[in-house]
Amino acid sequence: MDKKVILIIGIIIIAIALATRLFFLQIIDEDYKVTAKNNALVYQTRYPARGEIYDRNGKTLVGNKTTYDIMATPIDIKEFDTVDFCRIFRLDINVVKKKLENWRLNKKKIGYQSFIFIKQVSDKDYSLYAEKAYKFPGFYAVSRTARIYPFNAGANLFGYINEVDKDFLEKNPEYKSGDYVGITGIERSYEDVLKGKKGYNIFIRDVNNRVISSFKNGTHDINATPGEDLVASIDGELQQYGEHIMANKVGSIVAIEPSTGEILAIISSPGLTIEQLSNIRNEYSSILEDPYKPMFNRAVMSAYPPGSVFKTVNALIAQQHGVINASTMFSCARGFYFGAKGKMGCHGHPSPLDLKHSIMMSCNAYYANTFRALLNDKKYPSVADAFNQWKEEVNKFGFGVKLGSDFPSELAGNLPSTTTYDKIHGKGKWNSYNILSLAIGQGEIGATPLQIANLAAIIANRGYYIIPHLIKNAPDSLRREKYREKHYVDIEQRFFEPVVEGMYLAVNAPAGHGGTSRRAYLDGVSICGKTGTAQNPHGKDNSVFMCFAPMDEPKIAVAVYLENAGAGGTWAAPIASLIVEKYLFREVKRKELEESITNANLKQFVPTKRKRY
Repeated sequence: MDKKVILIIGIIIIAIALATRLFFLQIIDEDYKVTAKNNALVYQTRYPARGEIYDRNGKTLVGNKTTYDIMATPIDIKEFDTVDFCRIFRLDINVVKKKLENWRLNKKKIGYQSFIFIKQVSDKDYSLYAEKAYKFPGFYAVSRTARIYPFNAGANLFGYINEVDKDFLEKNPEYKSGDYVGITGIERSYEDVLKGKKGYNIFIRDVNNRVISSFKNGTHDINATPGEDLVASIDGELQQYGEHIMANKVGSIVAIEPSTGEILAIISSPGLTIEQLSNIRNEYSSILEDPYKPMFNRAVMSAYPPGSVFKTVNALIAQQHGVINASTMFSCARGFYFGAKGKMGCHGHPSPLDLKHSIMMSCNAYYANTFRALLNDKKYPSVADAFNQWKEEVNKFGFGVKLGSDFPSELAGNLPSTTTYDKIHGKGKWNSYNILSLAIGQGEIGATPLQIANLAAIIANRGYYIIPHLIKNAPDSLRREKYREKHYVDIEQRFFEPVVEGMYLAVNAPAGHGGTSRRAYLDGVSICGKTGTAQNPHGKDNSVFMCFAPMDEPKIAVAVYLENAGAGGTWAAPIASLIVEKYLFREVKRKELEESITNANLKQFVPTKRKRY
């Protein structure tokens, strides 16, 4: 066949193919019209309702209300009554005119883009606008949802949502300008579950750029998919009560259900109020200026010295190593003395003491001897080797590591290493005396209140914990699986009994018998507790207490940490006891104690011009 003929035939085939494809795209395939960048079509986003959050008893913690964003498409804006428009929304007319002028100057660059002109307009303002909407060409309303909080509590826990910014969009291209995202708390941790999926409506423009009708009678519109609801582990009433009694105090409360690891309440005080959370955009600056840092969640972000509650860890590890047992006794003459001037002081109490009574009395000398026995154990080549083993076992209790909770800002706390002491004292130049403060939870160790509450849960469970978590039910099977696994601390169950007995006696021993936790006593409930009085360089000691109840088949474990409040038995212990009573009985009958705790102003003792823990 002649080359010329072949060429002609080839051109004809290509032309037919192109014509067929063009016909298909322009006449048959309506989807092409929808997906192409077609200026004749206007897309209006349909925003989903964010998933709601319920407490463990089915009560709404975080709900939704309908609001409206007033959108503007600059290319469509014609002359309108700016005075009337500003009156409806209480806007500064000069600000509006300036924005309109800026859009006019950048008309070509903006093109057919739409922008949020006014955010979260109330039903009342929207109704006024809707009556006159025809008078404001280029403006339209888009339905949105805003958060409501039926319980006046939990602001730090829930977190807040805010409009995405430029930096966020660069890292998360699946979001678009005008979208909202969880910034802190549960809103952030479960953003992927709560956010839902956007939809849109498609409209047609005429040659004069006026929107005249929906495209194809809405057959190509996509409905928004609401976010999925969450059931939190939180007890809303307990959370609210905890925040109430923590008024005018600096510190935190964490309550956990030991058998499940579910967090029943988590309070950071002073914290955000629901009023501030509901109006976060306007309140943000004043929140940041507050010297007590209400957005700083002390329950998971403060690495405090745990104090004497940590003695329980050393008691358990020492028994497992065989350097002490339940009957081991040590003497105390108001402290532990070493060297020419070395002394670790202690309060007055009967001496000598066995293990359970050392817990009951919170004897410093007992744990100085215990800790030295651990580090000087001859089965290890050196003190450093024994220390490394001790550190590894302390890590299993959840100290010095992140527990892995679903709270986004959780810290690991502090646990020193041999490197720490090599730098302080010189390699090979330190011994058990140099680091003796670790025996009683002081020195270079720092723990979050969440970790202390988890310790109480470990003892309640006699040897294991489930990672503390905020959500009881979420539509993510993998996430739920993580929070069902038991983490064992590798201490034989029998070694927990003298520790539990000592914690029981600390609270329940008859008055005058030396129990350090008597103010936590609750008639009819076998609360087991341990006080801590932690030294700090910022004034008065910190008040610490952890407990669980009942003694057998525990239902709740609690940690209370108060900055600059003094002895653990004075303030932290009764607060924890009230939390136990509220949770187990749903009401508090000890009204005199409740009133004295609620009215106490311990905040006055906390200096504000210092670094946070």
